[in-house]
Amino acid sequence: MLTETDPRAASFVNLHAVLGALPELCARVPAAREILATDPRSTSVGFAVRGGPHATLVFADGGVTLVPDRTAATIRLPFRSPAAFNRVIDGTAQPVPVTGLHRVRFLLTVFAPLTALLATYLKPTAEDLADPQFRETSTILTLHVAVAAIAQLANEDRSGRFSAHLLPDGDVALEVTGALAYTLRVADHRVTFLDSPSPHPRAAMTFADLDVAGRLLAGEVSAMACICDGRIAMRGMVSMVDNVNRILDRVGQYLGE
Repeated sequence: MLTETDPRAASFVNLHAVLGALPELCARVPAAREILATDPRSTSVGFAVRGGPHATLVFADGGVTLVPDRTAATIRLPFRSPAAFNRVIDGTAQPVPVTGLHRVRFLLTVFAPLTALLATYLKPTAEDLADPQFRETSTILTLHVAVAAIAQLANEDRSGRFSAHLLPDGDVALEVTGALAYTLRVADHRVTFLDSPSPHPRAAMTFADLDVAGRLLAGEVSAMACICDGRIAMRGMVSMVDNVNRILDRVGQYLGE
């Protein structure tokens, strides 16, 4: 099994999956909206990673939107390499803006607190998880990041690309009964994450509830055991789900670093 991670692939996961969960955080967590309200002016933060991903986070109207492949922004943050960007996400380095110096305070009073709040939900303590509402939100955000990361690794990670090469065109639905649904759309062996249900999935994996999804993501239960006892159901082209699960295994190696 390939266990090494690639800094470039990790930068795509960090930008599009981890920071890409900020819109969901602000939609679900009142404390995040309170942080946004401290500076309601429309502001955008652009990330340009040399040899890696580009995207802009737009903060406006009390919410956040991630715009892929856009770098024009109020505050522009360039990074000389994927590794340099990853260090900022890990909290071991600080970004240096090249534009928007008049709005640097936004990074300190809004962006940094939001990312810190997101981290508490993605890496919760046992005490945090004792609160049922926190645990539910934590599971949803973690699942959002994990499914979004599947798409990034399917396109950028060597092992992920191998599995993606075996995927035919079509949608793979990942669902939690009665709670939420995501789509992985495959076209010419490249995968796109959609934060919405698929109208016509070619294959699907459905968790019985959020507790099952959370336990699987935490490594507390195995997918095979859940499939055998019915807590996870598969339908359609099962080979597509199998290959998506192989990429999901890689996600754990990247997010567990």
